[in-house]
Amino acid sequence: MKIDILTLFPNMFDGFLSESIIHRAIEKGLVQINIINFRDFSKLSNSQVDDTPYGGGGGMVLRCEPLVEAIESIKKEDSKILLMCPQGKKYNQKIAERLKNEKHIIFVCGHYEGFDERIRDYVDEEISIGDYVLTGGELPAMVISDSIIRLLKGVIKEESYLNESFQNNLLDYPTYTKPYDFRGKKVPDILLSGDHAKIALWRKNMQEKRTEEKRSDLKRGEENE
Repeated sequence: MKIDILTLFPNMFDGFLSESIIHRAIEKGLVQINIINFRDFSKLSNSQVDDTPYGGGGGMVLRCEPLVEAIESIKKEDSKILLMCPQGKKYNQKIAERLKNEKHIIFVCGHYEGFDERIRDYVDEEISIGDYVLTGGELPAMVISDSIIRLLKGVIKEESYLNESFQNNLLDYPTYTKPYDFRGKKVPDILLSGDHAKIALWRKNMQEKRTEEKRSDLKRGEENE
């Protein structure tokens, strides 16, 4: 998979690209990530990429030209262009499962007060990571990239994510490790029984119980498709 991220703040991605699972996936050649500063596509003398909004109002608005030309410089026939936007579809695991099959994803990270409305004509999908507003699209691009990359074959063991939260509309079951007894709180005896069938049933029951208690909306199918 190839991921291109269009941003005004490329240094924000330094830690993201150089640590943990993402770094290992890049080193293995399982994903290629390019950070592109779309300020480089500005044709104004001072490399300006924003301007005051028509009709008045506070803040500065991103101009069409540099963003659209940045998109067009890297867009291929199989590219999927995602705009990070609080008005977009709320992100969830089902979307991650769908996006992992894309060959080339282009993230467009807005900033400032927003972007010229006409930019929407050049993207395939608008995505939000929640009902709140951030200063820019860089953090959402990292969140979504992380959730997709970890699903790629060879990045982590398949068994590591098949029973995670949001698979089959259920939250994850409780997990434990040593010590057996921590300040009077003991590991459930079923996990020490060695009976794998009973352990699997216990975990399934705990997934259903936890989902009902914490996120009953998942069981009702109210999450985004």
